[in-house]
Amino acid sequence: MSMHTTSSNTVTSNDGYVNVRGFRLYYRIFSDEDGGRKGTIVCLHGGPGIPHNYILPLADLAKFGYRVVFYDQLGVGKSELPKNPALFTIENGVEELEAFRQAMHLGKIHLMGSSYGGLLAIAYALKYQRNLKTLITTGGLHSVPEVIAEMERMKSELPKNVLETMKKYEEQGDYENPEYVNAMMVFYKRHLCRLDEWPEELNYAIQNVSKPVYGTMNGPNEFTIIGNIRYWDVSDSLSKIKVPTLVTGGRYDEVSPKIARKIHKGIKGSKLVIFEKSSHLPMWEEREKYIETLRKFLEKHP
Repeated sequence: MSMHTTSSNTVTSNDGYVNVRGFRLYYRIFSDEDGGRKGTIVCLHGGPGIPHNYILPLADLAKFGYRVVFYDQLGVGKSELPKNPALFTIENGVEELEAFRQAMHLGKIHLMGSSYGGLLAIAYALKYQRNLKTLITTGGLHSVPEVIAEMERMKSELPKNVLETMKKYEEQGDYENPEYVNAMMVFYKRHLCRLDEWPEELNYAIQNVSKPVYGTMNGPNEFTIIGNIRYWDVSDSLSKIKVPTLVTGGRYDEVSPKIARKIHKGIKGSKLVIFEKSSHLPMWEEREKYIETLRKFLEKHP
């Protein structure tokens, strides 16, 4: 395990690499001078394949006494990229998280997942909830088919010319065409991040998406899900999750509030918060309110 440390007003961060199931994974940890006495929060990025940088606002929780841990999943960001794309599955993601938790000696954790990370957090909870103190999802999902149906609905509400441009290039399979990319941005500005200026961490994460992971598991873009996760659906299993759960999302979320409400309904006793001015990234769009919401929930479950 290798690491180096940097510090700023009482919150310090260190990063490094850890060997997990035969591959090197990159991690980053933030904590205050007490080293996270209130517990450890592991934060799962989405994509699948989009590096952890875009969820870094969660490091704000370190100021309140938590140790906040991020890692780039296999094949993503600074983590090792294996040659075999068959390794990029939800099942492997669950085992990787469990092996990471053990390798880093994290003990019982609070688990937070954004987007696909929320799916992964739910999948982990279904197998390993004994290792969880709490579960938090933000724009997370329990059913990819339902998300696809909701995204199709949101797409249909885009301006006619944008839709026609999308259709044209989707039929040609030309997802890299600049005209298509511009049309895609219209959707993203409504349903991914509604800020006028996108934070550099988000731009960095999107520019550094792992195409092998994203392409294998998701597909060419956020609303064309043709990868190996496309039929994943645990609607009937949600009731098995008994840990305290906070389900969050944005009013304009590409993973629509309808999905968040179904997760909330499925997990007995869970709490639901929809951020009214946000889409998929309330940790940026309503940062203070978002962090405060998580903090209050975590304080109730020390």
